[in-house]
Amino acid sequence: MPSQERSQLSIVDELSALAFPGQEGRLGIGEGRWSGPGHHVAVLRRSRDFWDDRSEEIVEAAEQELEADLAALTAALTARWGSPATVDLWPYLSVDEPDPDHVAPEPLAFLSNVAGTMRVWHPPRSDRWLSLTIGQADREFPLELLAAIGEASSLPR
Repeated sequence: MPSQERSQLSIVDELSALAFPGQEGRLGIGEGRWSGPGHHVAVLRRSRDFWDDRSEEIVEAAEQELEADLAALTAALTARWGSPATVDLWPYLSVDEPDPDHVAPEPLAFLSNVAGTMRVWHPPRSDRWLSLTIGQADREFPLELLAAIGEASSLPR
């Protein structure tokens, strides 16, 4: 297993074992990891941004790198827990939702704003789900390989 994949898998394992905090906040030093009640999210890999060059070749190369990492992590987690479910995130998108009772719980609200689908596992003997996806906040921003963990009750099976 390549070192980058080992590092990404160790982040996933660390987040899976970490208790959920009582309030929103960053995890550890630097960017790329945050938590809140019932969830954790981590950026496992980030491409370059596309402010200066959004040419097809540049974007495609970045997508391929992240897709390769996603495939490797998917294989590792599938070996542990079986094949993931693919979850459509569009139903959780709540753009300008005036009724707070209809806003999706985190991390689904965040993920639905940056990605269309995610791969989800429900680890045995756990009250959590774990997902992987590639997201992008806007066309000029970096692509990000994301891992998210949430309470099982926030994502119906």
